[in-house]
Amino acid sequence: MALSLLATQPLWLSALILIGAMTLIAMVGPILVRRYVSLDQLRLNNEVAGFKFATVGVLYAVLLAFAVIIAWEKFSEAESATAQEAGAVATLYRLADGIGGEPGGALRNGVTHYVRATIAEEWPAMERGKASPAVTQALTDTYAALLTFNPGDGRGTSLLAEALHQLDLVTQARRVRLVLAPGVVPKVLWLILSSGAFLTIGFTLFFGTENLRVQAMMTGILSFLIFSGLLVITAIDHPFAGAVRVRPDVIADVLEGFSASIRR
Repeated sequence: MALSLLATQPLWLSALILIGAMTLIAMVGPILVRRYVSLDQLRLNNEVAGFKFATVGVLYAVLLAFAVIIAWEKFSEAESATAQEAGAVATLYRLADGIGGEPGGALRNGVTHYVRATIAEEWPAMERGKASPAVTQALTDTYAALLTFNPGDGRGTSLLAEALHQLDLVTQARRVRLVLAPGVVPKVLWLILSSGAFLTIGFTLFFGTENLRVQAMMTGILSFLIFSGLLVITAIDHPFAGAVRVRPDVIADVLEGFSASIRR
């Protein structure tokens, strides 16, 4: 859908197209209708159409609010998954110190490589709604490095179990990222939102007021509110792309922590 394509564009461009252009077009609508339909004919619709427009307006307002809430919840889920992944990676790196020896060093190297590949390759790939094969391989290598550890006592067994748990959290958080990257609003909902916006605004063209300028302004205000809501959904539809997105800052902070611990 055209609206979903705007999700990856700069915010100013999306606002210009959705709010600016559409509001101007909506304001021109009453003027064009008045050229072909007389005011007296339009006034005949005011009483009956008013009740119907109230129903149409409420239905679309509920749908728009529902879509905004769903998109915001998914965006927040993407932020939470990224934070969880960063925390699990940091914990895993520290557990490698407890494992020690060659398995511990291999685990540290694997985790470090995974974090670097995630920042450098997977975040750009997620802007296109894709996953990075290099990150998948880095995660596989990290599992392989951890499984080389063969604990000989209860402490080692506990360390291995906790390390596997943290690595599973990394895998789950990454999967959430990849699922949300292509977009959180289904195409069918985009179709309903876009067609509903035009139908709701178009419904106002059945009314007629004495002051045409005031009627055009009222239609423009309605259009502004509707497309402002659509702009919010568009801006956060792709959590890892566009102007409003989840950045890998928390994961980058973890990588800096790795470097600081090595220097010490």
